[in-house]
Amino acid sequence: MSRIKSAFENGKAFIPFITCGDPDLETTEKAVRAAAENGADLIELGIPFSDPTAEGPVIQGANFRALANGTTTDKIFDMVKNIRKDINVPMVFMTYANVVFSYGAEKFISICNQIGIDGLILPDLPFEEKDEFLPICRKYDVDLISLVAPTSANRIEMISRQAEGFIYIVSSLGVTGTRSEISTDLETLVSMVRKNTDVPCAIGFGISTPEQAKKMADIADGAIVGSAVVKIIEEYGRDAAKHVGEFVKSMKQAIS
Repeated sequence: MSRIKSAFENGKAFIPFITCGDPDLETTEKAVRAAAENGADLIELGIPFSDPTAEGPVIQGANFRALANGTTTDKIFDMVKNIRKDINVPMVFMTYANVVFSYGAEKFISICNQIGIDGLILPDLPFEEKDEFLPICRKYDVDLISLVAPTSANRIEMISRQAEGFIYIVSSLGVTGTRSEISTDLETLVSMVRKNTDVPCAIGFGISTPEQAKKMADIADGAIVGSAVVKIIEEYGRDAAKHVGEFVKSMKQAIS
């Protein structure tokens, strides 16, 4: 059983997202540890990219700050190696196809396997082009996570049937960021996914409060929160880990 599957074994999963290297990798490592210790079931690690098209201003800002202070893919790999010495929570990378492609897909994905990264989310990779990475991911036992958006309607069946790890359900159109309400008909979206696969699904984009997280987790198998976590790190800087831990704890309690 892959570690990702285990994230959904104990009730609803809470999945925080953290941009690596903002404000520095030492803080990222502390925040990941705090998240794991406070109930995160799976952790998404963002590898910064200079043109993060799926991101709103909060995560874009984190990407630019991380790159400006010299964060590289290799340094992130080293950080994950360190975390994996004593943290067993499933972890996935979220980045852009160009980051993997320019590093060398085979090299990148084989290192993911070596350092204990369980999956890969590439929001700019069209489903029809996933075969560029999927065979390599399967070779190295790294799940290529599929995304389903409100615009995926006539492709949901196809995407769901081929999904691995978990399915990332995008709650609303547009870029990442906190939203006061989420109006997409997510129940219908989730039921279409569930008709076609047993792979768990988690909802992300726009979730920032315990109430929203609970609502999303009631519909799906878990809730993903990015911008709200990144905002905490932006606010508290190198002292953010404790605050990230408290936030994760409150979100996990809300969905449990």
